[in-house]
Amino acid sequence: MVFTSLEFLLIFLPIVLLLFYFFSKTKYTNTSLFILLSASLIFYGWWKWEYVFLLLISITTNYCFGRALLKYRKLWVIALGISFNIFLLGYFKYVDFLINSINSIFIASVPVQGILLPLAISFYTFQQIAYLIDIYRGETKQTKFSNYALFVCFFPQFIAGPIVHHKETVPQFENKGFPKWSKKDFFVGATIFAIGFNKKVIIADSIAIIANQVFDNLHPNEPSFFEAWCGAIAYSFQIYFDFSGYSDMAIGLARMFGIKLPINFHSPYK
Repeated sequence: MVFTSLEFLLIFLPIVLLLFYFFSKTKYTNTSLFILLSASLIFYGWWKWEYVFLLLISITTNYCFGRALLKYRKLWVIALGISFNIFLLGYFKYVDFLINSINSIFIASVPVQGILLPLAISFYTFQQIAYLIDIYRGETKQTKFSNYALFVCFFPQFIAGPIVHHKETVPQFENKGFPKWSKKDFFVGATIFAIGFNKKVIIADSIAIIANQVFDNLHPNEPSFFEAWCGAIAYSFQIYFDFSGYSDMAIGLARMFGIKLPINFHSPYK
């Protein structure tokens, strides 16, 4: 499921918003946070349910490392926590690459595992490493497990960013005034989302047609000097508006729920 899909726009998002705001007006405000967490796991599991369990293992383990660091704040604890995350990422991302390399170098026939790279594993791995480092430096405090889990997998920013620090979102979850219905937050968020949506669908996807015509025809027809430059420039604009659009949509979606996310970048091509 992606932000521009019909199932997200017409089914998933309206249902989550309605449930979130309904319970925010009752005395069961904690239910609103539970709805956001459940929605985030459903959003992730829409791609492949099996990897939801891997995500939960990563979240639980890092939460435990965080508690240990608050109690001991030893170098070996932070080293162990970072090693766990790097091992998890390395296994899924590089095992098949290493096997293929070994087979090529030594003319061997080691079976390739066919490991499918979990969606957003790099993103949530490095975000949690940053969390452990912040605790080790004494820059953040421990929170409830539910708040920590939501910090890691909050669906607006989970897949495409922006990358956030623990101190930028968790205090908002813990705020006594959260959650509550805010007309301003909703319409500001909807406006930012619409801007990002148009960047992605109207600008990036339109420019992609030009870029694809060049890159898809490299073989056997070599593009001319003019065509090659048009394709390269078009692709540069395509990935800029694609990523910028998704970032804006993430910020807008979060704002619709009353959460303020930081701007992802200002001028990346500099």
